[in-house]
Amino acid sequence: MLYLRFFIIFSVFFLSSCKDTFDDLNPSGKDLRDTYSASSFGYHPGQLAPDFAVFDTLNNTFVLSSELVGSDAIVLYFTMWCPICDSHMTHMRSQIIPEFPNVKFLFLDYVSGMVSVARAAQLDNGYGSSRVLVDDINHTVTDLYNGTMGTTIVIDNNGTVLMNEDYKDGRKLLEVLNNIP
Repeated sequence: MLYLRFFIIFSVFFLSSCKDTFDDLNPSGKDLRDTYSASSFGYHPGQLAPDFAVFDTLNNTFVLSSELVGSDAIVLYFTMWCPICDSHMTHMRSQIIPEFPNVKFLFLDYVSGMVSVARAAQLDNGYGSSRVLVDDINHTVTDLYNGTMGTTIVIDNNGTVLMNEDYKDGRKLLEVLNNIP
């Protein structure tokens, strides 16, 4: 009984010391992130996407600036082949990709570090027909775009980052893609 009282007192003290704790229970829904100049390079929405070159799992070179030519946009999804990533990618392949034939959807393996290892993971997970990019051991793209598991980035054909956030249920991605002119 003494432990229960101690736990309750400690919990009340701990929660009351957290500033603005109750604000988190009723979020405003406003995007409070800073806006960035269209002339600056970076990974934030509104910035110009930094160019990069990596290999895909078939040893073809992927250069962002070249791939943007003739596309409405490019969607990069950072995967580590876990069940959560699989559910996101399955949802994209079945519900989103078919709706946007002029958008290139690319899965970026940022954990394998080698084309052969990434290709094996791609095939083992049933993504043999999808284009998978391999971030090198130096994590060039991961660092350029601040990517991690589930990060989803949309870059329009002008090279502007339109979205950079974790994949949730696909609604935000659909909203962004539907608003590309």
